[in-house]
Amino acid sequence: MSERDFTEHTLESKTVYRGRLLQVQEDTVRLPDGAEARREYIVHPGAAVMLAMPDRGHVIMERQYRYALRDHVYELPAGKIDAGEDALATAKRELLEETGYRAGDWRHLLTTYPVVGYADERIELYLARELEYVGHALDEGEFLDVFTLPLEDAIAWVRSGRIVESKTIIGLLLAEKIAAGQW
Repeated sequence: MSERDFTEHTLESKTVYRGRLLQVQEDTVRLPDGAEARREYIVHPGAAVMLAMPDRGHVIMERQYRYALRDHVYELPAGKIDAGEDALATAKRELLEETGYRAGDWRHLLTTYPVVGYADERIELYLARELEYVGHALDEGEFLDVFTLPLEDAIAWVRSGRIVESKTIIGLLLAEKIAAGQW
């Protein structure tokens, strides 16, 4: 298959909003056919998500309130990558802060871009094994329930729609493959 170049070239870029977590850009670009277009997108620092498995048949999960959805959501532990921080360092820090676990074995599984149509956010997914509970220290203003769930139940929750968050769905489907020795 021949791949044509559809690169858009930035002519002008301006920040229309800058918050603590993200910023919104509005760019004018030159399209491959020479025309101009406007692009709006979110600049995000990225995140690490941890597929923490105490054994082949269980995963560490969290339940927290997500204001944008106005609902409680079941998720794998995750956190924002701080400026200049390595993604694995983020994963280790966040796993400890949110769940109280340290992992003796870390493996990078994949990088995903969850919403390529309007954001540059990247998510680094790690497998964390050989877990040891040492006590957690949540960030100020962070409220969540942490629990261990049988992987079989977690997959059933994905199928039933009880788990709806994309990085968690990806992680749990990979966990199923890992548990079966296929990843």
